[in-house]
Amino acid sequence: MSHDVIVVPTGTANIASVLAALGRLDAQASISTDPDRIGSASGVVLPGVGTFGAALRELDRIGVRQTLLTRIEADMPTMAICVGLQLLAVASEESPGVCGFGVVTSTMTRFPAQVAVPQLGWNRVQHSQQSRFIRSGWAYFANSYRLTTAPDGWIPATADHGGQFVAAIERGNVLACQFHPELSGPWGLEVIDAWLDTTKGSM
Repeated sequence: MSHDVIVVPTGTANIASVLAALGRLDAQASISTDPDRIGSASGVVLPGVGTFGAALRELDRIGVRQTLLTRIEADMPTMAICVGLQLLAVASEESPGVCGFGVVTSTMTRFPAQVAVPQLGWNRVQHSQQSRFIRSGWAYFANSYRLTTAPDGWIPATADHGGQFVAAIERGNVLACQFHPELSGPWGLEVIDAWLDTTKGSM
């Protein structure tokens, strides 16, 4: 069993489904906005559904942006989901003028007009040979914005919707998924479980 896993409420996430998935994997998960708990937890999940700007405003309101950034920079086990991944970028076309974490030195861009936007439903994810957490499979997506290229220093998984885009990135103990692993059936649970392994050696 993993140690304590904190789910950070962004105000725009379906936290119930994330907690349910963690529970099915026997993780001891709870919700918290306490910077000290978030900073010291064995694992932290940053989910998000909705807009880039709204999620960042909520993180700033509860005062945990710097704590999350410090975790990621320190390679502490952290998993970001959907908008959670997007928050790692410098900015997003969705919310002009709003600054993201800047961990990923890219801007989130909208899918091209010739494909359905938002992308809603199942899409094939192709893993990289160096991946620690992801194997190729089918994942559930709900997104209008994406990274088109993987940032330096991160291992990508990719998918195609109007051209190749980044389905997930990982670096050390940090995993960020554009798809929703908690809604992606047994394959998605395998992704979460692989990441949970990083929390078992953390105190």
